[in-house]
Order: sequence, then structure tokens, then C-alpha cells
Amino acid sequence: MSNSNVIQYGAPISLAEAKLVVAAAEREAVSNGLAVIIVVVDSAAQLVLLERIDHTQFGSITVAIAKAETAVRFKRPTKAVEDALAQGGLALRLLTVPNISAIDGGIPLLRDGKIVGAIGVAGMLPSQDAQVAQAGAAVLHGTAAG
Repeated sequence: MSNSNVIQYGAPISLAEAKLVVAAAEREAVSNGLAVIIVVVDSAAQLVLLERIDHTQFGSITVAIAKAETAVRFKRPTKAVEDALAQGGLALRLLTVPNISAIDGGIPLLRDGKIVGAIGVAGMLPSQDAQVAQAGAAVLHGTAAG
């Protein structure tokens, strides 16, 4: 039995598709003077592509990877986790979940309505990271998931 309302995982994003996603994200970052790390993982949360724009802090590498992994593993943008935690209360249980990022900038990537991977961006303010991630995600599905 399948729940048609539950988003499904699809075949993993290809390297060619990941390069298109990263190129679009890079254009957005460069046009706005943003030094960021851009990561694409596949539908199994495995790294496909990582790009570091010159002079981006090295610490943002692991943050970008964590954002992408969270978005694909939990089938939602990291902004949803950030917003849930901001509400407090029972949502604070999320703090006990291992390997979850609650910082905006991770977005699932969709092809034909299925999650094929995720993009994670880090290096600037979370809202700026998300702006860059949205530009990359739009390449595959017109608008970002979530």
C-alpha cells in the first residue's frame, strides 16, 4: 500500500544534472558577491559534487554537506527544521536527532516529483545561502521543494 501524498525518492541525480544545479547556484552567488560552498548529494545522501567559491571559509564545507544531507534524508528544506526549532516546545525534540542541520540553505532536488538529491549551500547568512540554493534547485524543477 502506498500513500500518494508522501513524496518518493527517485533515481539518483546524475553528475551532468548536478553540474547544472551547481552552475546556476554559482551564478546567483557570484552575481551577489557571495562566497559560498555549494554541495549536491544524490537521493542516498551521497556526495556528487562540491564547489568552493574562492575565499569561502573552509568551515562551511561540512555545514553545506550537512544541509544537503538533511534536506534529502528528511525530505524537506532545512528551513523547515529551523522554523520548527524556533517555535520551541515539543519541536525542541529535534535537537536529539543525530546529523540534522537546522540552518536554512538545504533544499531537496526534484525530478518528475521525486527527490533525486539535494543542494546545500553555506558560507554567508542563512537567508543568502538559501537564495543561492533556490537558484540551483530551480534548474531541475522550476521552483524549490517545500
